[in-house]
Amino acid sequence: MNERESACIAVPANEVAKILGISVRHVWALLAQERLPRPVRLGRSVRWNVDELRAWLVAGAPDTATWERMRQ
Repeated sequence: MNERESACIAVPANEVAKILGISVRHVWALLAQERLPRPVRLGRSVRWNVDELRAWLVAGAPDTATWERMRQ
């Protein structure tokens, strides 16, 4: 993760793709398949919390429902 990414607390899909080493299209596909943490919507902007993405990866990248249960 570069310095800019570590300074941001919420990133768009293109940054998520870079962090995960996948394409932007794959980010949207994973979201549609409920295999990524849910993003936050700020008006029309869709952003993912960087700390949550890190924790999700450390937890083994579970599906969305499992991740949400784990967080409670």
